[in-house]
Amino acid sequence: MNATSRAGLRELAAHESPLVMPVLSFPGGPLTRVKVREMVSDPAVQVRALLALHRRFQTRVILGCMDLSVEAEAFGAEVQFVDDEVPRVTGRRLTCPGDLESMRSPQVGVARTAVALEVVRRLGLEVPEVPVLGGVTGPFSLAARLLGVSEALMLTLDHPEFVHAVVKKCTTFLVRYVTALRDRGAIGVLMADPTAGLLAPRAMATFASPYVRRIVERVEMPGFTVVLHNCAAKAAHLPALLESGAEAFHFGAPMDLRQACDQVPPGHLVCGNLDPAKVFVGGDPASVTESVKVCLANFGRRPGYVLSSGCDLPANTPLANLEMFFKAARQG
Repeated sequence: MNATSRAGLRELAAHESPLVMPVLSFPGGPLTRVKVREMVSDPAVQVRALLALHRRFQTRVILGCMDLSVEAEAFGAEVQFVDDEVPRVTGRRLTCPGDLESMRSPQVGVARTAVALEVVRRLGLEVPEVPVLGGVTGPFSLAARLLGVSEALMLTLDHPEFVHAVVKKCTTFLVRYVTALRDRGAIGVLMADPTAGLLAPRAMATFASPYVRRIVERVEMPGFTVVLHNCAAKAAHLPALLESGAEAFHFGAPMDLRQACDQVPPGHLVCGNLDPAKVFVGGDPASVTESVKVCLANFGRRPGYVLSSGCDLPANTPLANLEMFFKAARQG
């Protein structure tokens, strides 16, 4: 199904007050008695888990898994899998410019990019009336997983031209990959670029935002939105984030959401930013209710505000807390 045949994310946000959209996928594992490792490796398993969450909580949008190892694996990076945690990249795929020259840009659909594409396609067949957001890694975060995160941050100072070359190659692939997700029926993607939030604001404006802008300019269309997720960004990063050209932002707990709501232009979406660890995992139903009430009181009247977790929710998130989150959100 083409993405334009369903209501887009902005249209949903305009009609909800506010739209409730936590980054909810891995808690579907316990609901369907599967491990995280199975969810990220088998599209049928992931679809069952996502549908179980949707039916239990009557979610307005279904989000694919946030897994920042998928695209790096497609580029040839080594990935470590364990049963109950999100896979992680180990080692470094790139150590010098010569490695980059010999590294081919992968075809869309290789390795586990095929899983993400198939999940979107199957959800479109199973619940065609429910919008789906795909999950992708942002360009700087993908480059950092190929270079090594700490190494990438240092290379922006010592060898900036090398970093630009890597991010550019990642961007070229991501344009094709996001386009494929759009063609499978997604109404948008949640583009996770948290490593860019570890950069100074000026460095983010240099090494991250221009490349996100390239993706946004090439893939966005009516009914399809790139939601830029950065759970490490702070208020000082807002000008650099706005240079990305995105019109939807998803923030984590470090962001001053009041400043974000003031600085992000009207008509743009601001999503977030309840702390997954403190609110959803470490809290209890009463504290979850209070956190939701505070968010709604402070931001619920802002057009385009989306009530959400500040990042993806882990598989061990108590279902009682999720139940109370949705109940409190619907009661306002």
